[in-house]
Amino acid sequence: KTATAGEFVGFFTAAFLLPKPIRQLSDANSEILRGLAAAEMLFEVLDEPVELNQGRYELERCQGLIEFKNLSFSYPESTIPALHNINLTIEPGKTIALVGASGSGKSTLINLLPRFYDYSVGEILIDGVNINQYSLESLRKQIAVVTQNVTLFNATVAENIAYGILGGADRTKIVQAAEDAYAMGFINNLPQGLDTEIGENGVKLSGGQRQRLALARALLKDAPILILDEATSALDTESERYIQAALNRLIQGRTTIVVAHRLSTIENADLILVMEKGQIIEQGTHLELLGREGAYTRLHTMQFGEAKEESRTV
Repeated sequence: KTATAGEFVGFFTAAFLLPKPIRQLSDANSEILRGLAAAEMLFEVLDEPVELNQGRYELERCQGLIEFKNLSFSYPESTIPALHNINLTIEPGKTIALVGASGSGKSTLINLLPRFYDYSVGEILIDGVNINQYSLESLRKQIAVVTQNVTLFNATVAENIAYGILGGADRTKIVQAAEDAYAMGFINNLPQGLDTEIGENGVKLSGGQRQRLALARALLKDAPILILDEATSALDTESERYIQAALNRLIQGRTTIVVAHRLSTIENADLILVMEKGQIIEQGTHLELLGREGAYTRLHTMQFGEAKEESRTV
């Protein structure tokens, strides 16, 4: 069939204009997929059950006496107890270290204290009051937590130190907390100091710098109970030295529970608990446990041997 000049021009014009809308359709598909992924994560959070907050007991600042009485706990999806018949008293101002293999129940025990999980067998008391009787706000006000994985936000250094209930803290207190965490040295070298934005999850900072900001948060909160969950396990030697110095300052006058991987960091603890399969199998000071030549001694010997092997390799 012979086409007219108008039909010929129209065909080529349409052929020329079609590719761009087709490409835009493929781009729309990727946008839709990203939106669906974001919506899935959003609704996962929205569908989380609301935490039970039936307690009415309010306390400005506790003394820091912690008691675990006949405590047992199992995760909902497991039939094997994560903790079994834990009995422990931590006096105010003392430092307690938890050691043991992965899966022994160390992290479970410390996660029950601020009620990240609710137990049903036994009791946990702070200053003689069951933690279920505290309001969640009052309970968590008493506790500062520093973990290996630090959560930071795409905001300034100052806003990352003073966030949540600490928001609006006095600038001088933020500076003092950063100095006590040995963080002002690197903060002063940032382009805008405390007002420097550090990127999503602190991507512009090193691991040691992020960890020092987490310690500054804990210092600013000034809670009477401190939980340290392997706060130095992923750091290099130089960063660990700064963090350890900050930790020594942070634990002063606080009831402290330390979950430790490196036994060298908890040798000065007032009491060391060795956990295995959800139970406390040994407890004592560093020297007492070494003298018993039990589970703690085996852990210590194994780590000491690994350290010597690494030094030979280097």
